[in-house]
Amino acid sequence: MNIRKRFRTHPEVHTGALNDILFILLLFFLIVSTLANPNVIKVSNPKAKSDTRAKQTVVVTVDKDQQIYLGSQKITFDQLEPELKNFLTKETEKPSVVINGDSTSHLGTAIRVMQVIKKLGATPVMAVDNTPSKP
Repeated sequence: MNIRKRFRTHPEVHTGALNDILFILLLFFLIVSTLANPNVIKVSNPKAKSDTRAKQTVVVTVDKDQQIYLGSQKITFDQLEPELKNFLTKETEKPSVVINGDSTSHLGTAIRVMQVIKKLGATPVMAVDNTPSKP
């Protein structure tokens, strides 16, 4: 007596739509990863009528708590000169350093940073927000 079925069925998983879903997810993560920049310190730039556009070698940021960042690395004021010297020795042209200061930070800290930049032979450039301010 043969009780076996004549035709065996094999379980299958249909993956036709899986390629479309994976492609859409890949596109989503590529777009999101290019929009997000983790190396940015958020500051509120002071307002000005002219825009400062310069080829920047490095960005020095002074936040509202007077903390200094070289790129995205937090440093002390004493570390600023040797760290900047490391960046500026790689440049062949006259380097420019952008100072990205918060509008609520003390002006003295930004001026001290400017003096260090000039001492190293670079051009200090202050980043400003050129959108009109509300009265």
